[in-house]
Amino acid sequence: MTRMDSAAADRFDTSRFEASRNRLASLAYRLLGSAADAEDAVQDAFLHWQSADRQRIKVPEAWLTKVVTNLCLDRLRSAQARRERTAGAWLPEPLLEGDPMLGPADTAEQRESVSLAVLTLMERLSPVERAVYVLREAFSYGHAEIAAILDTTESASQQHLHRARRRISDTRRGGGEAGRAADRASARGIVEEFFAAASSGRTERLVALLTDDATATSDGAGLTRTLLRYDTPQRIAAIAQAGFKPASAQRRFAGETPAAHYALVNGAPAILFVIGDEVIGTVTFDITGGRIAAVVGVAAPARLGRITEAWRRYDEPDTPLVHQW
Repeated sequence: MTRMDSAAADRFDTSRFEASRNRLASLAYRLLGSAADAEDAVQDAFLHWQSADRQRIKVPEAWLTKVVTNLCLDRLRSAQARRERTAGAWLPEPLLEGDPMLGPADTAEQRESVSLAVLTLMERLSPVERAVYVLREAFSYGHAEIAAILDTTESASQQHLHRARRRISDTRRGGGEAGRAADRASARGIVEEFFAAASSGRTERLVALLTDDATATSDGAGLTRTLLRYDTPQRIAAIAQAGFKPASAQRRFAGETPAAHYALVNGAPAILFVIGDEVIGTVTFDITGGRIAAVVGVAAPARLGRITEAWRRYDEPDTPLVHQW
């Protein structure tokens, strides 16, 4: 092969990889729950691709899927990841609607697999269970294909999927796709009413908007070593009122007055708190049967970089719910 032919081949092979980049990033994000870590895994896969004998790779998509999956499993099994994720201070990184890293959303299973609620619950799974669940539910791989990717057997893949589904469904408490997908307009109305009730101090209305077994989780803006968890409607209402009611102390903490915008985050209704063009916090809602089953708050700056970049690309954001927090 001449030097020119070699350069042309390299460009062709690079273009083949780039054609798969978004799908690979979506896979890595679901496995790791972090956009930054997903990007690193995909870049590592590109280095593997460059150094491989590509003429011997018959199905590049399958080869790249196997590489990315196993790179992610290595990260999940690392000592550092185990320390971070078992410390109780880890939540998935929120992504704004339209982010290509959210990946396929054609089926209920695909949408469910990228929700913050399910990404959080997947922390209860072993790395292999998580990989099987994602490959099957989000990317519709058959058990024979999954077995080839993970170097296991079809029966083992089926067993891992069964355990993963059971562990996730047992903890969902009735929330999920049916509630979120019912009606976007209704979901927005519920979130706006929740925000209005919290900011005005209407405790009874707040409690009525929550399911009896509702939960709330927050990363405490990254200032605590463990996640903050609340598991009764009354406690959730109290913390919502404390967080959403305009107060000078909150403005001092934020540096200036943030605006609250309605948005979709990981496919679910959410409120974004924004100062200028920077997202300083997200609150995402899991809605079922017309009521809120779960609330997830993320305000650690390390988890908000990508969603801030996406927000800055919005041409005309919605009018804020309020201009003053």
